[in-house]
Amino acid sequence: MTSTSADQTALLKFGVDAGTFRLRPAARTDLPAILRLLADDQLGSSREDPTDPAPYEAAFDAIDADPAHLLLVGDLVPEDGSGSRIVATFQLSFLPGLSRRGTWRAQLEAVRVAAELRGQGVGAAMVEWALAESRRRGCSLVQLTTDKSRTAAHRFYERLGFAASHEGMKLLL
Repeated sequence: MTSTSADQTALLKFGVDAGTFRLRPAARTDLPAILRLLADDQLGSSREDPTDPAPYEAAFDAIDADPAHLLLVGDLVPEDGSGSRIVATFQLSFLPGLSRRGTWRAQLEAVRVAAELRGQGVGAAMVEWALAESRRRGCSLVQLTTDKSRTAAHRFYERLGFAASHEGMKLLL
């Protein structure tokens, strides 16, 4: 198999049951697939509206323009090499702070893996990549929030070493 430009930009690559998983930076053309992943559960389906792409496009452009933010997608390439499709996504942001002696922290957001790939190590591999990238950028902690109703996600993050150390709060504006 010859190396493609997508292979060269892959940040992480490994085999799964249905082919090869490749993690790469998201492109604006990936937005429809990312939105499908974000809306593919009870919580997401009620808060995402992919029929109005303008706010998502503006957010993508802001994320893409700022080196302190990464939006990543995972492609699944079938064994026969035919067309890949996006099956995972997450955002990783790097935040300076004065607390903890001026430490940098990473914020992990919107981790999603397509249902048919769950349990194959895709989510764990993405989070491990995010942790390594956070260390590489000098962060001393990684934080995330997950809805209280997402008990499977809580178990997943706990298996990866995260602790429910704080009570999170949000205020919709």
